[in-house]
Amino acid sequence: MASTGGVKLGSTYDQVRTQKMAAEAQIAEIELAKVRGELVTAEEVVTAWIDVVGAVKAKLLSIPTKAAPILANEESAGGCQIILEDLINEALEELANYDPETNPTSTSSGSLEEGDDDLPPSAAPKRKPVGRPRKTARLTK
Repeated sequence: MASTGGVKLGSTYDQVRTQKMAAEAQIAEIELAKVRGELVTAEEVVTAWIDVVGAVKAKLLSIPTKAAPILANEESAGGCQIILEDLINEALEELANYDPETNPTSTSSGSLEEGDDDLPPSAAPKRKPVGRPRKTARLTK
């Protein structure tokens, strides 16, 4: 008979040891997946989403700046609608090509239309927290 070192097979110690070895194997698999690039951390996902949402915000906020000088001369509501739709579609096309890994602060830009060279550049996204400030803890005496 094989020696088990004085431990009965099926005992609590044997079960815990098996669980420990299984957990260590799972940790090794997770580390291997990270090395292969098959697994990302939640923090990396959050950072990527912050970049994407920031780019969307910047594009949306730039639409009024681009539209105002063009719409000021437009007399019909239908003409205004067409201009706004074109500007929104342009922003959506640029966001469709957005890659946060290559350039997290700007989107790829298309060619300039005639008359766009006198418009100011779009504002950079502000990276400030939104909402109410957190309450600070008060020290009691």
